[in-house]
Amino acid sequence: MNKRTQLMALVAAFFGLIGFQTATAHGGEDHGAATAPTGQAMTYFTSQAISDKYEVVLHYEPLEVGEAGKLRLYINEFDTNRPVDGATLQISSPDDEKLTIAVKPIGKGIYELTGTFPAKKAYSLTISLNAKPGADLLLLAGIEVGKDLPVATTAEPTTAHTHWYDNTFVLLGGGLLLGMGLMFFLMRLRNRRVAVSIAVLLGILPTANWQRANAHGGEDHGGGTAGGGATSSTFAIPKETQFLFNILTQRLQAGEQAQTTTVAGTVQPSSTGQAVVQSPQVGRLTSLQVRVGQTVSKGQTLAVVEQTIDAPTQINLESERNTLTAELQVARKEYDRLKTIEDIVAKRDLTEAEARLTRAQANLKVFSGITRSGGSNARSISLKAPVGGIVGPFTAAIGSTVNVGETLFTVTNLGKVYIEAQVFDKDLAVLRSAKSFGVAGVNDTGKSGVARLLSQAQTINASNQSQRLLFEMDNAGGAFKIGEFVNIRVQSARGTRGLSVPNSAISEMNGKAVVFIKDAPEVVSLAYVTTGADNGQFTQILTGVEADERVIVTGTYQAKMIYLNQ
Repeated sequence: MNKRTQLMALVAAFFGLIGFQTATAHGGEDHGAATAPTGQAMTYFTSQAISDKYEVVLHYEPLEVGEAGKLRLYINEFDTNRPVDGATLQISSPDDEKLTIAVKPIGKGIYELTGTFPAKKAYSLTISLNAKPGADLLLLAGIEVGKDLPVATTAEPTTAHTHWYDNTFVLLGGGLLLGMGLMFFLMRLRNRRVAVSIAVLLGILPTANWQRANAHGGEDHGGGTAGGGATSSTFAIPKETQFLFNILTQRLQAGEQAQTTTVAGTVQPSSTGQAVVQSPQVGRLTSLQVRVGQTVSKGQTLAVVEQTIDAPTQINLESERNTLTAELQVARKEYDRLKTIEDIVAKRDLTEAEARLTRAQANLKVFSGITRSGGSNARSISLKAPVGGIVGPFTAAIGSTVNVGETLFTVTNLGKVYIEAQVFDKDLAVLRSAKSFGVAGVNDTGKSGVARLLSQAQTINASNQSQRLLFEMDNAGGAFKIGEFVNIRVQSARGTRGLSVPNSAISEMNGKAVVFIKDAPEVVSLAYVTTGADNGQFTQILTGVEADERVIVTGTYQAKMIYLNQ
């Protein structure tokens, strides 16, 4: 077989392959298979009415003519979505003046309506409502009697219509015949270069794209639209679910929000908040009168340390004791002698003898207080609490030896603490015009307090050129501990105007801040927002929402879970 024959065979095989692939382009797809259900079965009908004070939602199952039907009425405040309890209701129908509706409260904001509808038609109910927000009149329309609930349907399988030219064998045979005809034409060409060029041109045709366009042309599989599998930002929360999860809303309004700045700080003990008890002498711990964690008062004895005295010191002490004892004996004898001749002795001499005796007794008493019972070779010292507070952990035990300056106890009082904060120059302006200083824990955001500026910076940190300010904070419960890192939120007296929401209203979705907006009584939508300044309680919203929209501020987590599970 020469080269020209090989080339012609290759061309024929190429066109046969095109025909085969075209025939099988739809072979792996089933356009006539059943699809998922297109509707969800409803379990009740609903009717809604809205005013500037209330939202009223009515749920009811199919009503039969002439039979007593029960309807469930949900009433909540329009702005806050708070259930309205203890409302006074008067219900009538403009379509039938004789229609009587009984009202029975069955829950907070939930009322059961009972009535018998005489005709198969659509009724309206007029609700005269009086509750805490005020009196109002609402109309519930479209209450259809005798209507059945719609049934969810599923897509029926359809059979795709095929043409004769879509047949596999026709396409395969046509491709082979076309290839053979082209082969015969090329074999008749005398110029080999022209034949090769035509074959190469046919080989580089975009057959794959042509096959794909031919196989799927005119069909819409939904892959390129936003609705093709994308989750809608709007979802439904039934009224009973809103009441169950206590989902509350707040109307957005523009207002002033104080500027805030956050600085880092560390909790330090106050001047009387922590003290250490050390031994002033080398000795032995003979008495231990407290335990770890015990609350002690200022001046309370914690322990007793007994000092052992060496021989030279003991000799000096004995000599001093003997001198003081002798002085006392001489003073007593002299006083007794003068006392016996009191009638003839001068009163001045008797007074001097009495003073000498008193001084000798006092000197000996002081010396005896230094040594135990005045006759031991050791002296005892009581260690007392310098401040009131709680005794910290210690390792001292009775009988152990202590050294001079050794720390035995730590007494801490957390009733008042200091906070040392590092502030840079750019934040000093806000500090000078500060309205308040709020403190929050870094690791435990549930802890909070209010601080007072105790002293301005006296020194500058040489490493980062920050200024050290000292704050004082009441900490009666002992929530903040010594050495804990905290954030001090400085709230300025100046403010900026804009929309702001409570921090509880802001959630996170895909790494972005979101809020949930209540669009209708049972319809909520998700909105991505851009946040601004946060003062610890409220956060400014720069974009994503508009004024007068109702944002969910309580039950945000539950709304997020409902959205994710829809």
